[in-house]
Amino acid sequence: MSGLVVGYGSPDPLKIEEMFKKINYRGPYVSGISTNKQVMLAQNYLKADCPMANPDRDKVPVTSSGNGVWQICYDGQMGNQKELAKAHGLSNGPFQEERLVLHLHQEHGSDMCEYLDDAIFAFVISNGDEIFAARDLLGIKTLFYGRRDNTLYLATELKSLAAVTDDVNEFPPGHYMDGSGNLTRFAELPKTPPEHLHSDLNQMVEDIRDIIQRSLQSRVDFTVETGGLLSGGMDSSVINYLASQLYKEKFGNDAQLKTFAVGVGESEDIETARIMAKQIDSDHHELIVDLDQILAVLPEVIYFLESFDPSLVRGSVSNYLISKYARERGIDLLLSGEGGDEIFCGYIYLKDFPAEELFARQMECVGFLHNNASLRLDRMNHCNSVRVVAPLISGELFRYTLAIPAEYKQKPVGNEKVEKWILRKALQP
Repeated sequence: MSGLVVGYGSPDPLKIEEMFKKINYRGPYVSGISTNKQVMLAQNYLKADCPMANPDRDKVPVTSSGNGVWQICYDGQMGNQKELAKAHGLSNGPFQEERLVLHLHQEHGSDMCEYLDDAIFAFVISNGDEIFAARDLLGIKTLFYGRRDNTLYLATELKSLAAVTDDVNEFPPGHYMDGSGNLTRFAELPKTPPEHLHSDLNQMVEDIRDIIQRSLQSRVDFTVETGGLLSGGMDSSVINYLASQLYKEKFGNDAQLKTFAVGVGESEDIETARIMAKQIDSDHHELIVDLDQILAVLPEVIYFLESFDPSLVRGSVSNYLISKYARERGIDLLLSGEGGDEIFCGYIYLKDFPAEELFARQMECVGFLHNNASLRLDRMNHCNSVRVVAPLISGELFRYTLAIPAEYKQKPVGNEKVEKWILRKALQP
């Protein structure tokens, strides 16, 4: 999860450098700028983005070894990377995901996006004469574009574009852009639920548990200093519980995953996170803050978040503070439980809707994810040079849960409904 800046047409090198400096915190480990004909590409990475890379040897943007010279600026993460690499004969090594995306583009052109159905991504590919850019269906990875002086600019963050043009647009999720600057939709959220896979509740529960474990294992290997964001809520507890098990399997039963919680005074969240940390035997760290500390960081939070939305800003402050706290203690990668409320209908207000309307309301939540929780998650961690992984935001899990009946997501129990009921069921001892 890195940063990119691209200019296509007649890009000004000084402008590209100015844009790139705006997001240097997204990748102080490996970075580079490349010029090829009418295209300039700038890319940076965190250490956790490319732990196998050698900054003195491996140059970026990554270049293809196939027909012609194609380069890629990439910000993303694949859940099915190993399977795709094996199927297409790609060797292991640094920047495998980037090499895989380049290969898929050469093999399939714009149809390549069909193969990235278990990935979050925003990327730009170019051979110097043309470009191809795309953003994942849920818009988990950010991308913006704008024009000035017959040049198309693309960047991970708004602040980069604002440095060179007033023409700033969000690159829409589920779309790709060709060299003419035309946007084409390659995928969209479903309007109606798919047919149920089966009616066996026990099988659903087992499948959900397996998919979440598989998602975690395919995205995290603990090769860099890894910790978990533990709010005390259900989703973060699930992820940290499973991650702690994997951590002990790899390093021994006495090994403890580092977990991090933030709160004001002895808040309920702090207490709940403390109980969960003890339960999973983690090396738990707490950051207790007061109102003055919160107010002091508001300007920074808004700058990095690029939003004035009150609820989004409010939720981002704690994420910013705990990410900074974890980074100061050597953490390169943080695990998050984000996505659970959207995938499993965890928002309390969804209880107000009848079962037949729940799917449509859930898709509204999912459609807003890129401008809400995932934006907060991306910006508040990357501004502290920390990679963040949210295993519940998985293409495989998303597609599977679409077919789960509404009554298993919001389970009627007496006169109430239990939110995320099937997730609770899946993680019961």
